[in-house]
Amino acid sequence: MKGSMATYALDFEKPLLELEQKLVELKRHAATEGGADALDSEIRRLEKRCTRLQQEIFAELSRWQVVQLSRHPNRPYTLDYVQRLFTDFIELHGDRSFADDAALIGGLARFDGEPVLLLGQQKGRSTKENILRSFGMPRPEGYRKALRLMKLAERFDRPVIAFIDTPGAYPGIDAEERGQAEAIAVCLEEMAALTVPVISVVIGEGGSGGALAIGVCNRLLMLQYSWYSVISPESCAAILYRDASKGERAAEALKLTARDAYQLGIVDQLVDEAPGGAHRDPDLTAKNLGAALRQHLRELRPLGPKSIVEDRYAKFRKLGPVTEPARNAAPSARD
Repeated sequence: MKGSMATYALDFEKPLLELEQKLVELKRHAATEGGADALDSEIRRLEKRCTRLQQEIFAELSRWQVVQLSRHPNRPYTLDYVQRLFTDFIELHGDRSFADDAALIGGLARFDGEPVLLLGQQKGRSTKENILRSFGMPRPEGYRKALRLMKLAERFDRPVIAFIDTPGAYPGIDAEERGQAEAIAVCLEEMAALTVPVISVVIGEGGSGGALAIGVCNRLLMLQYSWYSVISPESCAAILYRDASKGERAAEALKLTARDAYQLGIVDQLVDEAPGGAHRDPDLTAKNLGAALRQHLRELRPLGPKSIVEDRYAKFRKLGPVTEPARNAAPSARD
C-alpha cells in the first residue's frame, strides 16, 4: 500500500493489515539497527506472505464484503479521480432554479487534452463535509444541475463522463416537495436523447434511481469492488425481511456486484482496482480507469450525433430479453 497505513480496516482486512504492520516494523528495525542484510530473508518471506494472504482474502469476497469495500472511508471519490485523470477542471454550480447541490458536482475539464464535461456524486471525508454533501445523496436541484450541464455539453459537442457513487437519491421530505422523482425522470428522458457520447462509471455505490439518473449512457463501466442495484441491501432487507440488519442476506439475493452486473450484460467493462481495493492504491486504480475511458472515447468519438443516440438505444434494448414461444410450435391437444 502506498503512503501511510490505513487507519480504518474492515474485519476481513485486519489480518492483512496486521501482517503488513509487522513488515513495516521489521523494515524500520533493519534500517535503524543497520542489520538489513541479516533481516533481508525474513523481510522477503513476510512480503511473500502479505502478497499470498491478500490474494486469498480478495479472491473469494462475498457480495456483502464487496458492498463494504465500496463504502470504505478511504476509497477514492469523484474529485479524487478528477484530480488524477483530468486537467483544467472548472466546477460549475447551480440548477438556475433553486440552489446548488454539493452532493453532485460537475464542470468542464480536459482528458488527454480533449474537452469533456464531468459529472459525479461526491461524498465527504469528515462529518462536516458529509453533512454538506448529504453523504453523496443528491436532491432534485442536483439532478437539475446535472441535466443543465449535460445540455451544455451537447451544445458544445463535449463527451460526458459521469461518476456514479451514491446509496440513492436524498430521501428527505424537502427533496420530495421539490420534485425528486420528476427531476430523476427528466434526467433519464433527456440523457437517452443526448447527441454526444456518454460514459458512466460506477466507482463505489450505485444505488437506485439516484445512480441511474446519470447512468443512461453509451458505455457503462464499473470498478471491480463496486455495486449497482435498484435498491441498497439494507433498504431491501427492511422491505423484504422487516429487518434492515439483514443486509448481508439481501446483498446475496440482489446479485448487485460488478461481476454480477457484467455477467448479466448490464456493464460493458469491469475495471481492475489496485490489489486489495482502490483505497490501497488510488493512483494505480485511476490509471486503470483512465485507460478504459481512453479506449471507449476512442470508439465513440467517430460516431455522428444520430449514431450516438442509436448506439445508446441499442444498449438498453438488449437488456433483459424476453423469450417468446416459437410461432411454428406444434399445436396442443386443446387447439
